[in-house]
Amino acid sequence: MQRYNILWADDEIDLLKPHILFLNNKGYDVTPVNSGADAIEKCETDYFDIVFLDENMPGMTGLETLSVIKASKPNVPVVMITKSEEEHIMEEAIGSKIADYLIKPLNPNQILLSVKKILDNKRLVTEKINLNYQQDFRNLSMAFNDHMSHAEWVEIYKKLVYWELEIDNTEHRSMAEVFENQKDEANANFSKFVIDHYRSWLNDPSADKPLLSHQVMKKRVFPKLKPGQPLFFIVIDNLRYDQWKIIEPVILDYFNVDDEELYYSILPTTTAYSRNSIFSGLLPLEMAKFHPDLWVSEDDDEAKNKHEQEFLARQIQKQRLGIKHSYYKVIHTNQGRHVFESINNLMNNDLNVIVYNFVDMLSHARTDMQMIRELAHDESAYRSITNSWFIHSPLLETIKRISEKGARMIITTDHGTIRVKRPFKIVGDRKTNTNLRYKQGKNLGYDGKNIFAVRKPDEFHLPKVNVSTSYVFAMEDYFFAYPNNYNYYVNYYRDTFQHGGVSMEEMIIPIISLTSRNG
Repeated sequence: MQRYNILWADDEIDLLKPHILFLNNKGYDVTPVNSGADAIEKCETDYFDIVFLDENMPGMTGLETLSVIKASKPNVPVVMITKSEEEHIMEEAIGSKIADYLIKPLNPNQILLSVKKILDNKRLVTEKINLNYQQDFRNLSMAFNDHMSHAEWVEIYKKLVYWELEIDNTEHRSMAEVFENQKDEANANFSKFVIDHYRSWLNDPSADKPLLSHQVMKKRVFPKLKPGQPLFFIVIDNLRYDQWKIIEPVILDYFNVDDEELYYSILPTTTAYSRNSIFSGLLPLEMAKFHPDLWVSEDDDEAKNKHEQEFLARQIQKQRLGIKHSYYKVIHTNQGRHVFESINNLMNNDLNVIVYNFVDMLSHARTDMQMIRELAHDESAYRSITNSWFIHSPLLETIKRISEKGARMIITTDHGTIRVKRPFKIVGDRKTNTNLRYKQGKNLGYDGKNIFAVRKPDEFHLPKVNVSTSYVFAMEDYFFAYPNNYNYYVNYYRDTFQHGGVSMEEMIIPIISLTSRNG
């Protein structure tokens, strides 16, 4: 077991010998000094894992000593010890980034607890997380091998994300490989579940079905509209549930979560289909049928999401809501700043819709830019870079301003992404779409079972470009690759984040209702 070095500064250090011997017996080496000046001198010449400082020492006080030590050793944890319970001393110590604050008289276990919290925290947390996950591993595996409902799959996915984030915070991530194998097994079973039930969700009125993309506004947004209480509906493109859980603590400084729900994206899990479905309130076939002037087909070079605002306006009109609303799409930072600067005016609307495309841009940029590929090489790094963007983004500034105004907010997404690892050979003509997780076209050629084939698109409410059009969706972590330049193609796209197919990460996505803390 590693031995730690502790520096203890107290003008009555001789009276603390029993405490020092107690720590020695527990495996800690303690260097005692009588003053703040001696503590500073020791810190300049020796390495210490933790420093104990008495506040009330003659000469330099503990707070003065703390300031000097932190200036040269900002990362060394310092525990302030004092007889005083004066609030201003506590606040100054906390403001100086102390690791803990102890009040005399001390007892040995109080000191040991403080040391363990600071020095052994990572190891103890890791051991506990690994043990708890191992105990839950069997329960999870047994669950997703049973016949489960869509709601039970949501709970399984939430539990898997919980463990993924917990394991991500452990030393050495020793259970990461075990977890990845379990998640892969879960996705294989989830894909079979979707194949078995997806058609009935779309066609059978009596089927047990989840909330789907085209129902989001009618069932989760419009019912929350209240006169004189503006509602902000923010759609962050490509935001997976694990990414939401990473940015959630930042948002909780300004909002309370009223309801956290996971719903199911329709197929294909792409912006063109699922986000248009959100704003139109329709499935793709109905969008193409009832709004041919707005629907952009696969073989059209036009941007697939340029008519979201019109789809939204028509859905509002169809529901006869008679509300005042706005729509903004943010692709560039300057557009985000414009939204931020418009918040005062937006408070006059009943509903304000803001679409943020950053996460989508990041996932696609990752396949095109070597730097992004290096920065977001796995799920953990992808979460980290998303969080870094968020805390420095105009979106967070906008969210803060919305909170200051006491407004309500709903955050959601249109679909998630999955890191693809295994190629699946497919052949299509030159009009076949380029997405790596689903293909739409005629005469698609493939061998194998690791796909969801839709030969009658109308049964799945999907439009057909021509009579022989079919769709195929990649499942689990597969991605489609053409035989031409196969090896180059596979090496280029393997381990990139893609969407369009069938996986928990792509289909099971968050929608969160929030109330301002200033409301």
